Amino acid sequence: MVAIKAPEDAYTAEPFVPDRGGLAALRRAAAECRGCPLHRDATQTVFGAGDKDARVMLVGEQPGDQEDRQGKPFVGPAGRLLDRALEEAGIDPSETYVTNAVKHFKFTRAEPRKRRIHKAPTLREVTACGPWLAAELAVVEPELIVVLGATAGKALLGSSFRVTQVRGTVLEEEIHGRPERLVPTVHPSSVLRADDREAAYRGLLSDLKVAAQVLA
Repeated sequence: MVAIKAPEDAYTAEPFVPDRGGLAALRRAAAECRGCPLHRDATQTVFGAGDKDARVMLVGEQPGDQEDRQGKPFVGPAGRLLDRALEEAGIDPSETYVTNAVKHFKFTRAEPRKRRIHKAPTLREVTACGPWLAAELAVVEPELIVVLGATAGKALLGSSFRVTQVRGTVLEEEIHGRPERLVPTVHPSSVLRADDREAAYRGLLSDLKVAAQVLA
């Protein structure tokens, strides 16, 4: 007798994604996702948020500690820095849609009850979550995707993606069966970790200005 794998062992969110309905239906369904083991330790699913008719979708890596606790993407320090950079670049943050390649917080602890430390998701985990990102793109239909960092880039453009090689450029690729325009840049959290934070911020801002020009 052939054993049937549980969805989290199969590493795919596909069985949990509804066939119809808008973002609200997707968000409700994602709250019950068991498509990979990351749901076990996370507080909750952190689905995308923002304008359902947004011209620009920003895709990051995964929720952080504060996002996991609040259930909303980009509400921590990196999110605040991103909003500041978007405004300076000429993009209204309230008119964007923000999401992550992975919808659950992956972390490690040095000791029990100690601070939870971000741990990068594996390619397998990113791929498992791909059906949610595909569904968000199909509903929002953005004119432009801003790719925030290497993990988001690999989720959308494949494992050979290198953010340092293509940041601040306009790419045209087929993503989940749709022709898309993309502007890659670094993840705002990398700016916060940079030795020269001001220079790193200027680089992020420069890339977002390219995105703003595409939308002009």
